[in-house]
Amino acid sequence: MTATLSPAVARPAHVPEAAVYDFDMFADPAYVADPHARVLDLLGKAPGVFWTPRNGGHWMLLSHEAIFNAARDVETFSSELMPLDKVEQMQKMMPRHVPLPLPICVDPPAHMKYRGPLNRVFGPKAINDLKDSIRTLAGELVDAIRPQGACDFMSAVAEPLPVQVFLKMLGLPVARMDDYRALVRAHLSDPTPNPMDSVKKLWRIVDTIKDVLEDRRANPQDDIISLLWQLDIDGKPTTMDDMENYCVVLFVAGLDTVMNGMGHGIRHLAQHPELQQELRANPALIGDATEELLRRYTFTVPPRIIGKDTVFAGLEMKRGERAMLFLPAADLDPKAFSHAERFDLKRENKTHIAFNAGPHRCLGSHLARVELQIVYEEMLKRLPLFRLDPAHPPSFHCGHVVGVDTLHLLWNP
Repeated sequence: MTATLSPAVARPAHVPEAAVYDFDMFADPAYVADPHARVLDLLGKAPGVFWTPRNGGHWMLLSHEAIFNAARDVETFSSELMPLDKVEQMQKMMPRHVPLPLPICVDPPAHMKYRGPLNRVFGPKAINDLKDSIRTLAGELVDAIRPQGACDFMSAVAEPLPVQVFLKMLGLPVARMDDYRALVRAHLSDPTPNPMDSVKKLWRIVDTIKDVLEDRRANPQDDIISLLWQLDIDGKPTTMDDMENYCVVLFVAGLDTVMNGMGHGIRHLAQHPELQQELRANPALIGDATEELLRRYTFTVPPRIIGKDTVFAGLEMKRGERAMLFLPAADLDPKAFSHAERFDLKRENKTHIAFNAGPHRCLGSHLARVELQIVYEEMLKRLPLFRLDPAHPPSFHCGHVVGVDTLHLLWNP
């Protein structure tokens, strides 16, 4: 399906013409056709920071230096896309609580108040305890497709693995996976959402999981929802409003992001049989391969709002304007990585920012790394040499997550 470019809007007077580059991060044809090839093209043609007239007009930060600096400057590049005072006003006008995706929608110091309780849930020790169950599920999924000699990797492995893992962590019924995924896709699909439409989508998510939230308050189990009920937030017991806030962000992030990283990584392996052979012969290298695949195919684009009038990278930016931290470009910036377009298993500088930087660095990075490495290990261990199906080329979607829709593979069973 071909995406439709959004209408172009007029350039603001303070934006110099040289800083304008026409790029639609949701529907640019070359980007949707082959996202990271287009990212490399952008790095060669567009300014390191530019303004695009698409999707209402906004800033795009491409260079590694610009993104790294912006990610740590939360006063200028704020995650509070809607000011909290306006949120409070809206809450008073609504017939029910409007869930906020905390902690990603607030900046320090409030950010840590809400992120702190989650750190123990997603810390390295807690995630390491899940490795055996993740590996068991990955093995079952790969063994199920092996006799077929072909599959769409996304629907057969990449979606069910992290989604089932996360649903079990949260304490939500795996049998409703398809319903949950449909809600997440709807939530992420609109490039310039109307605030009321966004609120309605959040309500639909809450309505779908509210019965589980209420049950775990009365009948705690061994899952994240039960644990969150037992925590204090800023010295106060967790409320239902707090639970709704937490669960909408966990729901959306946990049920979508990692599967796309798996798709990009397995696509690369399918295109490079020599790399498959090297990793099969020496599985100890798969950890390094995982990090290099994350750098080479970074796939998230966090939005920010300009918190105050500023001059950044020599450009005048106004309070209230939107800016996108284009992380896929940062990790392919030739000024930050030598021969950045190459996958280099022996690369010395592996310090990518696929999980962002600064206080909003991805809370689930430990889980993502474990899941990615395990799926590569199990695919290479349990399947013979696999390749792309030339009759069914990969398909992608773009936006705040650069995702893989379909990835058809072939192998000799």
